[in-house]
Amino acid sequence: MSVLFRSIIAVIAGILIGSLVNMGIISLGGTIIPPPPGTNLSTTAGLADAMRLFEPQHFIFPFLAHALGTFAGATIAAIIAVQYRKQFALGIGAYFLMGGIIMIAMLPSPLWYTLTDLIFAYFPMAYLAYLFVIKQRYFKISPTIQ
Repeated sequence: MSVLFRSIIAVIAGILIGSLVNMGIISLGGTIIPPPPGTNLSTTAGLADAMRLFEPQHFIFPFLAHALGTFAGATIAAIIAVQYRKQFALGIGAYFLMGGIIMIAMLPSPLWYTLTDLIFAYFPMAYLAYLFVIKQRYFKISPTIQ
C-alpha cells in the first residue's frame, strides 16, 4: 500500500472515528446528566436558549466528547500513517479544534467552558494520542520515521 494512500486513509479514518466517538459521548451524556426541565435540545436555537440554564455538570460530557473524540481520531490517524505521525495526529486535532470554534460561535457558552474546551480538548489530546502511539511497541514505528 502506498504512503499517499495510507495517508489519505489515515485522515479519513481519524476524522470518521473521532466524529463517531464525539457523537456517541454527546448522545450518552444527555441520558446520564439530563438537561434542565423544559429545554429543547433537538435544534440549535433550542440549545442556544437552554445554554443559560445549564449548570457546570451539563458541560462535562461535551468536554469529554471533544477531548476523547480528538484523542480517538488522532490515535487512529497516527497508527495508520506511515510517516509524519505527529503531524497527522496534530492535524486531526486542528480539524476538531476548527469544529469546536465553529460550535462556540454558534452556541455561546460560559467563558470558563470555552477556554477549558479550546485549551485542553484538542491539541493536548492529539499530542497525547501521538505519544500513546509511539510508546506502543506493536505499531512498529521506526525512530527515523515519526
